[in-house]
Amino acid sequence: MHDPRPGDRPGGCPPEPAATSAPGGPGPGPLAGLRVLDLATLFAGPIAATMLGDFGAEVIKVEHPRKPDPSRGHGPAKDGVGLWWIHLGRNKRNLTLDLSTPDGRDVLLRLAATADVVIENFRPGTLERWGLGWDELSAVNPRLVLARVTGFGQFGPYARRPGFGTLAEAMSGFAATTGEPDGPPTLPPFGLADSVAGLATAYAVMTALAGRERTGAGQVVDLAIIEPMLAVLGPQLLWYDQLGYVQPRTGNRSVNNAPRNTYRTADGRWLAVSSSAQSVAERVLRLVGHPEFTEEPWFATGTGRAEHADEIDAVVSAWIARHDRDEVVAAFEEAQAAVAPVYDVRDVMEDPQYRALGTVADVEDGELGRVRMQNVLFRLSGTPGAIRWTGRPHGADTSGILAELGMSESEISALREKGTL
Repeated sequence: MHDPRPGDRPGGCPPEPAATSAPGGPGPGPLAGLRVLDLATLFAGPIAATMLGDFGAEVIKVEHPRKPDPSRGHGPAKDGVGLWWIHLGRNKRNLTLDLSTPDGRDVLLRLAATADVVIENFRPGTLERWGLGWDELSAVNPRLVLARVTGFGQFGPYARRPGFGTLAEAMSGFAATTGEPDGPPTLPPFGLADSVAGLATAYAVMTALAGRERTGAGQVVDLAIIEPMLAVLGPQLLWYDQLGYVQPRTGNRSVNNAPRNTYRTADGRWLAVSSSAQSVAERVLRLVGHPEFTEEPWFATGTGRAEHADEIDAVVSAWIARHDRDEVVAAFEEAQAAVAPVYDVRDVMEDPQYRALGTVADVEDGELGRVRMQNVLFRLSGTPGAIRWTGRPHGADTSGILAELGMSESEISALREKGTL
């Protein structure tokens, strides 16, 4: 890890606002002293960098001076400010730099010499073409971890194809198993594969850093977005390998247990019921007035219950349809059976459990005032993470970051005139 930078954040960063993470407010975080260069865009690489920044790493977001990160223009905006960036760019300092120029290359190498991690998602060969490949980066910093996040990995027949999360959702088998049995494959309406890959990248980076503690040397992380989705889909490859079994689309039902579905209540709300545990399945059927189901031989296994899902759903849905949502939830809680309301974002914002956990943070944004967004991913009792600031304007910290490298105002101005910054 590099030496922590003294003094206030350069480039006019606002003071760190209080964030809802743990009693006592935000501290330096367990990753304080770790410097991460985020060269990536859309979305897995930047998500990983955000997660590291949430727990104290100093993240420097490097953007092209004339082509800002596309997430600044994705989705809804308020007063011309892209809200996706406010979330994705949190806890990051912002530097503009044209990496394809000789001057930009030189500045990046100087930064890499001070860093612990570089995260990039250019197509394979791009960094090498700019003279910024692993050979050059490791030469200036042998302890560096370079995380390379691409659609299909650094080698293989698809390596140079453009890759996005949607393609991973399709190629992993996720879309093929999602949707109604008689309907088409279904893609999620949000960046599922990118988010999963972002989590995997953050884990891979921390694993590589742990390895560095033993060996003293950095290394390359090669993460293909098509792979983490396979990890979260469970044993489907093993099922096919050993049984020739291909999981079908089952809608909201499961091939592994029942009851498992969404059910409409008397007041027009929706609830999700899960019964992965045998004891829970028995409680649900007793609650809805059909204890005789639990005596059937097929009821003794999740697979057996799934094969009789039509019968089970008929009695469960009929009972739920006679009661309002709150009545159903209360009855399930009393019976110690698993149920949850189907929320939209409005419900999430008001839910008392999320409120108790501090899941939604209320922080100050320099352009929009108070904003609410998802808090850091988990709680640590001793060294909690925090949202120290929201996504900053394009290039807001360029001068301060370069001054830390020992560059004078005249040198910085000259680079601006050349279009490097």
